[in-house]
Amino acid sequence: MSDKLWIFDTTLRDGEQVPGCQLNTQEKIVVAKALEELGVDIIEAGFPISSPGDFNSVVEISKAVSNPIICALSRAVEKDIEVAAQSLKFAKKARIHTGIGVSPYHIKYKLRSTPDDIIARGVAAVKYARRFVDDVEFYAEDAGRAESDFLNKIIEEVIKAGATVVNIPDTTGYCLPEQYGAIIASLMNNVPNIDKAIIATHCHNDLGMATANTVSGVQHGARQVEVTINGIGERAGNTSMEEVVMAIKCHKSIDVHTEIVTPKIYNMSRLVSKLMNMPVQPNKAIVGRNAFAHSSGIHQDGVLKHRENYEIIDPKDVGVGESTIVLTARSGRAALKHHLDALGVELEGEELREVYESFLIMADSKRDIGRKDLLGLVGKYMEDSSFIELGKVTYSSNGTIQAQVSLKIGDTEHTSTAHGNGPVDAVLKAIEKSAKPTVELEEFLIQAITHGSDDVAKVHMRLMKGDTPYHGFASHTDIVLASAQAFVDALNKIPVKEYATA
Repeated sequence: MSDKLWIFDTTLRDGEQVPGCQLNTQEKIVVAKALEELGVDIIEAGFPISSPGDFNSVVEISKAVSNPIICALSRAVEKDIEVAAQSLKFAKKARIHTGIGVSPYHIKYKLRSTPDDIIARGVAAVKYARRFVDDVEFYAEDAGRAESDFLNKIIEEVIKAGATVVNIPDTTGYCLPEQYGAIIASLMNNVPNIDKAIIATHCHNDLGMATANTVSGVQHGARQVEVTINGIGERAGNTSMEEVVMAIKCHKSIDVHTEIVTPKIYNMSRLVSKLMNMPVQPNKAIVGRNAFAHSSGIHQDGVLKHRENYEIIDPKDVGVGESTIVLTARSGRAALKHHLDALGVELEGEELREVYESFLIMADSKRDIGRKDLLGLVGKYMEDSSFIELGKVTYSSNGTIQAQVSLKIGDTEHTSTAHGNGPVDAVLKAIEKSAKPTVELEEFLIQAITHGSDDVAKVHMRLMKGDTPYHGFASHTDIVLASAQAFVDALNKIPVKEYATA
């Protein structure tokens, strides 16, 4: 049977160090409960001595969750350790995470100390933490640049002192995968009591190698990985939980298993992104909106024939409803036919060839091909009674924000008014009144395309209908109007058979 790989999630500690992404205690509890449902083994809930808010968050998270170990960070300082212990008093399973810098840079320039003194301080910190809890993790900060013999020695000594987990951080993201793997292998082969503790990885992504280094560490004997949702964290971020978990799931040769409920990954990613107001980059592995999107004709044809031709992960395994076939000038006939079939338009042979030639001309001049465009190509636009055209949009503020929106749905004119928390909220609610879609606005991004007070804003919206995402795009100098256009653009991409049940 494969070994258990312990998933240590530090989204609420290292991940929260991203500037502008701090969470309040209630938001942290929401994330912690979701992490528990996801199946993580350890939640690093905060750095209690750093602020009263962090202390309180560790206390409240300890009360809110039952299954994961709750971990509190400290420096190798008695006061830090005491405060960490106090914050964990309600934890069903508690761990103190203490440590000190071990590289020549940290010893000489940060701590202004000596190797012998660092060992003594590390040992003392572990012994002191063991007075409060049985589970103590020691971090050897900047281990990726430490001298091998010294790292082996301090790890041996802190295990003697009672450390149950030894964390080997590549704090600066410096290592190459073979270098980091060699560090773990050296510990496995040269520390006589290494079997008394679990080796943990904690890799940063400064050179884009956090996941590769973490997997290399696991291959060489590490059995705990310290990760964050979406790879968020200090500077360029930490190792991405979803990437490590799915890499291990894909590669059966890595003989370990996790308790992660992988179909919950996507929703977990979106929860963290939403609460921290930190968008997931579209090409992010596993959870980016393009992770299962195909626009090249060769790829589209291959996926439509047999998904595994171009996908090593079934989207459903991470909670994504299905792959997306995106129509662009690179798309082939198979993709066009796939979209036309979904609209109830069946074309074959010469008919399909002629429509495809017209499609390529359109796709060369238009970045986003929608339902209206496709039906126009086949001369059936007037038969689409559910297509939405956005008309006049107005909004005003008289104590509360009120919007009025005119829509044309098929041949019918609609006008709706609604109140909202702001003009965008009011306008979208007014559209919903007429269109009546049962969709959830999952992602809403605004980017400035030009510079100055007359910026053109580009809006991207991601709507969910069931498990299927629909994307809308628009640009305008008026952010409210761009938002309305993007919302309608996404609605118009919902197939007629789905929209009819909305």
